[in-house]
Amino acid sequence: MPETVVLDARTARVLPWLVAIAFFMQTLDGTILNTALPAMAQDLAEDPLRMQGVVIAYMLTVALLIPASGWLADRFGTRRIFFSAIVLFTLGSLFCAMSITFNQLVIARVVQGIGGALMLPVGRLVVLRAYPRSEFVRVMAFIALPGMVGPLIGPTLGGWLVQYASWHWIFLINLPVGLVGCIAAFRFMPDLKSAERIRFDTVGFLLFGTSMVFITIALEGLGELHMPHARVLLLMVIGSACLAAYWLRAGHVDKPLFSPSLFRIRSFAVGIFGNLFARLGSGALPFMLPLLLQVALGYSPSQAGMMMIPLALGAMLIKPLAKPLIDRLGYRRILIGNTLLLGSLIASLATVDAATPMVLLLLHLSLIGIVNSMQFTAMNTVTLVGLSNQDASSGNGLLSVVVQLSMSLGVASAGALLGGFTVPGAGGEPVLRAFQLTFLCVGGMSMLAATLFFQLDSKQRMAARLVDLE
Repeated sequence: MPETVVLDARTARVLPWLVAIAFFMQTLDGTILNTALPAMAQDLAEDPLRMQGVVIAYMLTVALLIPASGWLADRFGTRRIFFSAIVLFTLGSLFCAMSITFNQLVIARVVQGIGGALMLPVGRLVVLRAYPRSEFVRVMAFIALPGMVGPLIGPTLGGWLVQYASWHWIFLINLPVGLVGCIAAFRFMPDLKSAERIRFDTVGFLLFGTSMVFITIALEGLGELHMPHARVLLLMVIGSACLAAYWLRAGHVDKPLFSPSLFRIRSFAVGIFGNLFARLGSGALPFMLPLLLQVALGYSPSQAGMMMIPLALGAMLIKPLAKPLIDRLGYRRILIGNTLLLGSLIASLATVDAATPMVLLLLHLSLIGIVNSMQFTAMNTVTLVGLSNQDASSGNGLLSVVVQLSMSLGVASAGALLGGFTVPGAGGEPVLRAFQLTFLCVGGMSMLAATLFFQLDSKQRMAARLVDLE
């Protein structure tokens, strides 16, 4: 069994700050980059409409390594893994800033992703084991605050840094924060590990990871990579075969990476598949919107960054109302109606052009932020609400993977659609038209997830605390 620990008073005060800083670094990096993509593309001599690989490399790496984070912490100790995670994230940031080619930048983002995949899960694990249950909710609420601040200031800060300095600074600002985090982790992070050797499902991990990589590359091949259709089809088939092999194998091994028995719980199964498909649209938004504003509508980086503020403010505004609304209406009604509304709002971005009044666009983005936040909260909670204590850890791990994976697939799908609708060498109106068609398709895909939420029990109400993984 994993060790428990009694914290001294100073460590008990510092530890939540340490995990919160790691969360802030991760959320800030996830939002600050998108505004800088056009400037990065220009500097690296790339097409700004084909920069999704920089975003996907990070998200996919995080999704692949989350399942291994708990095992690594138990095997090598939480202090060593958390410290290593911050070091890798910081070094990855430095390598990103030093990159002079697109491929170098993608590799550096993978290094960043390895660190990002380990920081927050290991930090949460330490908090879970180091604090009594009476304090756990309070500490996790404190740690979650940077998750709201990062998306609020990230796009704006990214836009200003790009416009008045250079895109390299969106990565360089991580260096002093990472240095402080490394020192604090070395001094204050408890060193917890399992007293017994825990078996890790290596074969399952490789099968699951291979399937996700191949499927994502196949989608990328339709967009940024311009692969022949035969090669894309081959990658998709191999990825699907690996995924099928994983689930067939997981049904008859003792401790699979993710147990198929979790899907016997109806709310969990609906929540997982609903997350996967509903997030295809919301995952594409942070990538698509800054590109639309800068490439198609001529906004400056700082203006485009500030236009993202309504999304974050809307998300923060609806948080206190989420539980009362779900209590009153139930998951089924909320998720069906909210999914259709979110898809409609994303699709209606196809009406945005240079003549769209600024006030109307700000209101539109605020509504998307509100509806998107309600969607995340309801989907996350309905996924975990029916799990027993025994299944909670595995179910939460799979949900975390699906959240990252679906956002990665959302960006890849949007990039493929945008590449398919874009006329080579064209500019102006044809480029705007490509964005409009992409938003219509992405919004339509998101709306299809409502068919999954029809499978929920119409009488199910809130039976647990809200879960917020964003």
